[in-house]
Amino acid sequence: MTMRGIIVALTVAGFATPSLGADLPSAPISGSAVTSVPLAGWTFQATLYGWATGLNGDIGVKNLPPANVNVSAWDALTHLDGALMGSFLARNGDWTILTDVVWAQLSDKAAVGRNATQVDFSETQVIASALVGYRLPIGLPENVELSGTVGLRYQHLSADIGISPSLVPITLSGEGTQDWVDPTIGLSLQYKINDRWFLNALADVGGFGVGSKFTAQGFASVGYMWTPSISTALGYRAIYTDYENDGFVYNTTQHGVFTSIAYHF
Repeated sequence: MTMRGIIVALTVAGFATPSLGADLPSAPISGSAVTSVPLAGWTFQATLYGWATGLNGDIGVKNLPPANVNVSAWDALTHLDGALMGSFLARNGDWTILTDVVWAQLSDKAAVGRNATQVDFSETQVIASALVGYRLPIGLPENVELSGTVGLRYQHLSADIGISPSLVPITLSGEGTQDWVDPTIGLSLQYKINDRWFLNALADVGGFGVGSKFTAQGFASVGYMWTPSISTALGYRAIYTDYENDGFVYNTTQHGVFTSIAYHF
């Protein structure tokens, strides 16, 4: 039995409030006057990515006990029916914003246990996330940005499990669909090693009983700017989710290598 979540490769984006320059020219004021200062220029990034994830944990649907899942990234890829993933970011100054959407579908069959019990499994997963961050004023070098983040992570999970014991001529089946939203808080790091190489990292925790009992995420990647408009990155990502509701159990860790290609404009 196998399960796969393809999650986001994280990119960070944002906007900033305007600042008044000390060298702005002065002008006579008659009555009342309004002085406006334009915002700094926006930059954007559109990213396509893939996450070759292994999965470990317990998954259960109504009327069936949780089934243990222990799947390598290769096994998950061989049973992937389809996937679509991407993110869009905008950056301006000290603020950061990110939106991200992932859809994945997979299915598998396996014989488990000493008695070779047949297990059929299928899953559809959607993950949509958004975060806002602000650069922490802690005196780091100009090429290093550490930001505090707050965000939301929405998950939709539809699972169908069939269990056919080899010694009993019956099939136990169950299906379930769940949707939940987790608030998250965390830190993100951007380190421009030089004009070409860069490093991104992020960690967050969330859930707090609002959606899942608890969720945590960790991500780190190294990237290269091929041109001013094109970059690629390679990294590793892990996300843990502990969710349970009305007999639906999803207590898993998804982890694996991440790769992306981005267009900057």
